[in-house]
Amino acid sequence: MAEVKFCGLTRAADAAFGSSIGAAFVGAIFAGGPRLLTAAGARTVFEAAASAGRARRVGVFGSQGVEEMLAVALETGLDVVQLHGTSQPAVVRQLRRHFGGEVWRVLRLRGELREQDLALAAEDVDALVVDAFVGDMLGGTGVPVDWDSLALTLERSGRPPRLVLAGGLRPDNVARAIELVAPDVVDVSSGVESAPGIKDQALMRAFAEAARGGR
Repeated sequence: MAEVKFCGLTRAADAAFGSSIGAAFVGAIFAGGPRLLTAAGARTVFEAAASAGRARRVGVFGSQGVEEMLAVALETGLDVVQLHGTSQPAVVRQLRRHFGGEVWRVLRLRGELREQDLALAAEDVDALVVDAFVGDMLGGTGVPVDWDSLALTLERSGRPPRLVLAGGLRPDNVARAIELVAPDVVDVSSGVESAPGIKDQALMRAFAEAARGGR
């Protein structure tokens, strides 16, 4: 059974609900876009999640420097730093030295995933997040990756220590994605929204239930 991550949360009520229905992770965006939160806003969201369950806190970063990421992580009590735009090996090493939680790297796919790219991306991180490449948008696009192609590459090259599947997941397709790719975590944002950053709790529940039965 894949764990569930609800990402792009902007409202305390949605975070509390996601945690209450068993989400393993709740995510706040610090990388820009319509779901952007300040550290203070994210802290409110995370505290609501903590009051309702045991979901771990994920901060999604883009081009910030290590010092800024560490400051946000400390202020918001992050368990995971997720790197989109800033994922060079030196950045990961610096974070490792000063951050006690997990570091995840995002690999945005355009076309087929090459085995060497998978190995490089998974190096030195606790999890690899696979998402679709959509221009300068770092996530929440609603565009899925090619699950069949990804599954074949994983079969040929071996799996990363932990695989998080993102991109275009919804309640009506997450079970199929899990069946094909067998990720450790499924990551959803726009697929359970009525508007950017506004989660639909019925869709959240349907997604979590589908993910539990999909593997």
